[in-house]
Amino acid sequence: MTTHKAHCLILPFPGQGHINPMLQFSKRLQSKRVKITIATTKYFLKTMQELPTSVSIEAISDGYDDGGFHQAGTFVAYITRFKEVGSDTLSHLIQKLANSGCPVNCIVYDPFLPWAVEVAKNFGLISAAFFTQNCAVDNIYYHVHKGVIKLPPTQNDEEILIPGFSSSIDASMYLLLLLVPAERIIEMLGNQFSNLDKVDWVLINSFYELEKEVIDYMSKIYPIKTIGPTIPSMYLDKRLHEDKEYGLSVFKPMTNECLNWLNHQPINSVVYVSFGSITNLEAEQMEELAWGLKNSNNNFLWVVRSTEESKLPKNFLEELTIEKGLVVSWCPQLQNVFSTTGWNSTEAICLGVPMVTMPQWSDQPTNAKLVKDVWEMGVKAKQDEKGIVRREVIEECIKLVMEEEKGKLIRENAKKWKEMARNAVDEGGSSDKNIEEFVSKLMTISPK
Repeated sequence: MTTHKAHCLILPFPGQGHINPMLQFSKRLQSKRVKITIATTKYFLKTMQELPTSVSIEAISDGYDDGGFHQAGTFVAYITRFKEVGSDTLSHLIQKLANSGCPVNCIVYDPFLPWAVEVAKNFGLISAAFFTQNCAVDNIYYHVHKGVIKLPPTQNDEEILIPGFSSSIDASMYLLLLLVPAERIIEMLGNQFSNLDKVDWVLINSFYELEKEVIDYMSKIYPIKTIGPTIPSMYLDKRLHEDKEYGLSVFKPMTNECLNWLNHQPINSVVYVSFGSITNLEAEQMEELAWGLKNSNNNFLWVVRSTEESKLPKNFLEELTIEKGLVVSWCPQLQNVFSTTGWNSTEAICLGVPMVTMPQWSDQPTNAKLVKDVWEMGVKAKQDEKGIVRREVIEECIKLVMEEEKGKLIRENAKKWKEMARNAVDEGGSSDKNIEEFVSKLMTISPK
């Protein structure tokens, strides 16, 4: 006899920043005796440097098994083909799992793949949309989808009133959405909401205390439950004893090199710099960042992907002393100070780490504004008229959050949010209660 209460099939969008939070949520469910199967694409599995041992992983096809998104050529082609082939192969997987004696009860899907709802309905399964971004960003995309917010903003739209926020929102919060092949990407972001009227749950990777106002507003529209923050338990409530890392990575993390170096640095002395798995900085910006870090006189650990290393200033690595700084191709991102401010970078909230933000696109401008003006646990490095953050600005921002008296409130607020984040996922916390409610619902539709 199985000891599982239910069986959840997790369908993430095949990207590092999307899989990480869904994997962590899966671990929480698994600790409450829910069987987990993560379905990701064949190509994504081929690129994995690490695979978790605690959850079952199955392959489906996006129609581009040899090259994934890059093989498709365009984002539109990729999404279109993924819907066609993914729906079919996901259906076959659900049938296979049913025949194996432990049928799926629920599909938890990334809203970038809204067709998963139709697959769930075809099998009579519960469906739950899992938004990997925070509720404030989701609210903005929702109102873009509904046509309340027009893109691109006009010059008259310096400040825009958005339902769910008590104050006007600076248009720059989402203006940088347009730095990508805009129309189609924005259409996809809006399409996240296309099937939400058919789902049973809408799960948000955030916690209630962090975004009370906007969560209360969105809860009147959709059956929203916050279940975050989704980072390894050892950095929060410590209830999942072996949960120290995400455990699923596209890049090979240089864990030993990073930890060995960090162990020789004084506590609270290191600036961690990361721009994630996607963002590509211009060579000029890379140079300014390099000299800004060096001139700050703080020790730094900088993640520079191998594809970006050629943009570093000439002789920078050769002249960098091991005592001063370490540049690595990838590192477990669980101690952030300096960040592009994608939502996964906002792990810093959970760790009590102050932030210097350099937002690039998508949700990042919104997150940067929240970090600076709402949660008051960081500063935003300002760009010049060319869109470049200069070395002097970088140096000044780092010194402010790391050393200066006026950064004291930022550091205190960072510690406050860390405690709130831990309480949310700990036993009886707001997110823990929501996860318990979700599991209880699954039990009511589990096979007898």
